Amino acid sequence: MAKILLIGSSGQLGQEVQKLLEFKGEDYISCDRGSLNLSNISLIESYIYNVQPDIVINCSAYTAVDRAEEEVEQAFLINHLVVEAIAKATKQIGSYLIHISTDYVFDGQNYLPYSEEDLTNPRSTYGKSKLAGEQAIIKQTDKYIIVRTAWVYGIYGKGNFVKTMLKLGQARENLGIVSDQIGSPTWTKDLAMALLQICKQLSQENSGIYHFTNSGVCSWYDFASAIFMESKSLGYPLKLTQLKPITTSEYPTPAQRPHYSVLSTKKISNLLGEYPPHWHQSLRLMLEKYLK
Repeated sequence: MAKILLIGSSGQLGQEVQKLLEFKGEDYISCDRGSLNLSNISLIESYIYNVQPDIVINCSAYTAVDRAEEEVEQAFLINHLVVEAIAKATKQIGSYLIHISTDYVFDGQNYLPYSEEDLTNPRSTYGKSKLAGEQAIIKQTDKYIIVRTAWVYGIYGKGNFVKTMLKLGQARENLGIVSDQIGSPTWTKDLAMALLQICKQLSQENSGIYHFTNSGVCSWYDFASAIFMESKSLGYPLKLTQLKPITTSEYPTPAQRPHYSVLSTKKISNLLGEYPPHWHQSLRLMLEKYLK
C-alpha cells in the first residue's frame, strides 16, 4: 500500500480527500497550516523528507481570487514557491506529486473546451501564480500529475458559490447573477474520488497535466438557478422571489474572470475509464447531504 501525504487537509477539497482516504483505509498522513507552516520553505522540504511518502497530494492553495490582486506576494508564495519546494522534495525522495491547478490559467477567449495542450494566458494574479506553480513542478520533477479544475464547491470549507447562494437566498428577495461567464461546476467529492483513482494509475508514462470538472456546461446564473430549484425541492426555506441574469460589466470585480473556461475532460476520462458525472446530478447529491 502506497504511503500518501496530504498537504492542505483543512480546505474544502482537502477535507473531502482526507475523508475518502480514511474511508478507504489508505495509509496516509495529513497536514494543514496549523501543523505545517507553508511560509517556511525549508521546513516544507524537511517535513516531506522525514515523512518519506510515496505520493504527495497537494490541496493547499491561495484561492482568494480578488484579494490576490493586492496580496500578490502572498499568492505567489503559496501557489508558486511552496509548490516548487514540494516538487523539489518529491524529486529528491522519488515520490509522485499530485497537484491541483485551475481554469484561471486560461484567458477565457475560447469558444470550445480547453484541452491540456492549449496555450495558457492568465489574466489575473491568481491565475498567474497558479501557472507559475505548474511550471515549477514541470521543471523540478517528471513524476507528477497536475489536475486543473474549476468552479469548485462542496460541503466542507468556509465558503463557496453554493453556500453563498443558499445564504443569499435566505437573506434577499432579489438577486442578480452573472450570466455571461461559462464553465463547469465541480463537486469536491467527485474530484476527490478522481484523485484517489489517479493514485492507483501513477506512472511516468501517465505523468502530465489533466483537466477534471463535472460534465456539462452552464453560466453562473444557470448554476444559481439550479441551486435554488434543488434546495427548494428539498424543503430549504428561501426568501428569494426573483433571480435575474446580469452581465460581467454590471458586477465588476478586482480580478478579471475568464468568460469561457470550460475544460475538456477527455484525457482524464481515458485514464480513469469513465467520464465525470453531470454537474446538475452532483449538485443534487451535494445538497441532499448538506441540507439534511
